[in-house]
Amino acid sequence: MTNLALFRYLLKIGDDLLINAQRLCEWTGHGPFLEEDLALTNIALDLFGQANAFLEYAAKVEGKGRDQDALAFHRNDTQFLNAKLVEIPNGDYAQTILKQALIDSFRYLLYQELVKSSDQTIAGIASKGVKEVTYHRRHTHQWVIRFGNGTNESMERLNNALGNLWKYTGDLFESDEDDAMVEKSGVGVAFHKIFPAWEEEIKNLFSKSNLRYPENVWMIKGGRKGVHTEYLSYLLNEMQMLPRMYPDAKW
Repeated sequence: MTNLALFRYLLKIGDDLLINAQRLCEWTGHGPFLEEDLALTNIALDLFGQANAFLEYAAKVEGKGRDQDALAFHRNDTQFLNAKLVEIPNGDYAQTILKQALIDSFRYLLYQELVKSSDQTIAGIASKGVKEVTYHRRHTHQWVIRFGNGTNESMERLNNALGNLWKYTGDLFESDEDDAMVEKSGVGVAFHKIFPAWEEEIKNLFSKSNLRYPENVWMIKGGRKGVHTEYLSYLLNEMQMLPRMYPDAKW
């Protein structure tokens, strides 16, 4: 395994977390009620903390003098390796919750593999992260079930969200030679290996939520290779504005 392969692997995980957290922050002050507003904000804070840990380690592995802030605020969209699903706009609350439920299941299963990593830093981050994601997953899954067993409107919104989001889910599991090297070394797991367990979990969730599991849907991929939707550029423009305007500022 090369340092570059590990660096890119860590970026994929860290970038997922960072962009996911940034999107969730858009709900701060706009949640449907106070308790849920705070819940999403706290989930976002957990994800920022996990992103900080993975990007900090990525910067150390890269060995070029950059830190996690440089990776977060001084890369352009083509240098981000997150899955496209995390950058898709929130939409209504049903779409936000369904999207987060799909991501939470992926991340929960990923962390369960990473706690076995031969790299003690990765195993340590995953060990802490899986405890947090266990709560996130329980929270969002319960909401999907509530929407699916609620009113006609909640069910309609959930189905609309599924139609908007499903074509992006395949991007979560796109793997390449970097992932293969990381897995062979015992440091991580190739993302596509997570798919069978994820599919089983999501089918179970959908069964409880009266949702039909989509079959034979063409997937939009490329995020892991730096090919993104236009939405990421707008998100980064807002997220990176101050650090780019004042690159030497200390907070």
